[in-house]
Amino acid sequence: METSVRRTTKSAVLPIALDRSDDHPLHRQLYEQLRDVILTGRLEPGIRLPASRTLARDLEISRNTVTAAFDQLLAEGYLEGRMGAGTYVTRELPEDAFSVRPQQKPAESPAPGAKRPRMRGLSKRGQQLAGLRKRRKRQGLAFAAGIPDLENFPFDVWTRLMARAWRRPPIELMANTEPEGYLPLRQAIADYVRTARGVRCDVEQVIIVSGAQQAIGLAAHVLLDEGDRAIVEDPGYAGVRGALLAAGVQVVPTPVDDEGLDIDAGAERAPDARFVCAAPSHQYPLGVTMSLARRLKLLDWAQSCDGWVIEDDYDSEYRYSGKPLAALQGLDRDNRVVYVGSFSKTMFPSLRLGYLIVPPDLTESFRFARSALDDHPSTVAQPALTAFIEDGYFAAHLRRTRKLYSERQSHMVAAFEEYLSPYLTIHSSSAGMHLVATLTPELEAKISDVALVQLLEESGISAAPLSAFYHAEKPQQGLVLGFAAVSQVDIIHSTRQMQSILNTI
Repeated sequence: METSVRRTTKSAVLPIALDRSDDHPLHRQLYEQLRDVILTGRLEPGIRLPASRTLARDLEISRNTVTAAFDQLLAEGYLEGRMGAGTYVTRELPEDAFSVRPQQKPAESPAPGAKRPRMRGLSKRGQQLAGLRKRRKRQGLAFAAGIPDLENFPFDVWTRLMARAWRRPPIELMANTEPEGYLPLRQAIADYVRTARGVRCDVEQVIIVSGAQQAIGLAAHVLLDEGDRAIVEDPGYAGVRGALLAAGVQVVPTPVDDEGLDIDAGAERAPDARFVCAAPSHQYPLGVTMSLARRLKLLDWAQSCDGWVIEDDYDSEYRYSGKPLAALQGLDRDNRVVYVGSFSKTMFPSLRLGYLIVPPDLTESFRFARSALDDHPSTVAQPALTAFIEDGYFAAHLRRTRKLYSERQSHMVAAFEEYLSPYLTIHSSSAGMHLVATLTPELEAKISDVALVQLLEESGISAAPLSAFYHAEKPQQGLVLGFAAVSQVDIIHSTRQMQSILNTI
């Protein structure tokens, strides 16, 4: 017979420690400690306190002692009683309570473009990381970049696979997890990338991580020393810079043109660098694809300087025209490429599962480093993801979303050209989940992309300023706009809304 559990209103967990050797009586100690946690905000207004009987039992004191402290706090207005519902922190503290609160001057945000003051207690690395404030994408808004279509994800299938995996899980799934991840998932990933991406690997080379940033950080810890320099794309994804800075690596921003990363420019800027992070298949945010000549030159550079290339293949599944491009790793004959993949774009961001394909002679080193830095990845979703891939659901989902995203991209390009051509030049792409729209000279003379983004967000339209992805002194002005999670109806509505806003500038 099952025992029913009665739901109760949430009550506070109190940080109370009474000292029986103290000269002050216990009820006075309890009163003062409760008053302190109320005044300092650790007990929020409206939160319920434990019942006097419960608190007396927990503190191993008499109920009369608790009642005496409560009565004093009730009399002074710090607590309020509700008939039949318990005792709560009052929502309006007595006026004299404010005189004992520490006065704090509210932090002021620096003006745009102003140099930020050194933050108390932070290392130089900490300041750099804090300066890489990532824009949180507002789910459901046009045109938030990097968000896949979640309404059409097969959550019924996913729920069933999760339940099947954890209904009677084997003990090895709950304990003694290997640092490189769940073996069946690693095998499924190896099979997938060999077929779909032309990656040369076997299961021993696959290491599961919690996303692309952790993958890049792990590679930096294994292959670089603190203070070493790494060549990164400019403009480029802030997550790459964050992962490298966290590993103590100096980043060397290197220009990206229509052929991708210019490795000659990178080698000139940092002749001692032996580590490159690049997205050859679909660069973020510009969306360009690295030419074959550049790919071969990048591999030649790695071989000549005993260096490494980290290939970020974050959304290569979404290519809408021409033949699918094989990964750079498949061209590598000297085992110089570390391949990084993720399920954040193909499935959903909070899944937090990605993977590394490392050169065969580095597998053990990466495995031990993975264990030292983070022990092992969570196994909660790994068996379900294994079945999702092996049973064909992943391939089917990619086919559906590839068609859907292609239609939405075409719709967005047409809408921008019809309604926004006097203000923005939309740049179409054969791949990915976002597009770049650059400001026309006429609009750029009136407003910056940062100010424009703020103006759009006030009307509920999400975008990212292209200039924020640059290290260059004169960044290109534009908007980074996602379309994958935006319906065709919302594309038209939001585009016309943007037109109305831009007409007023």
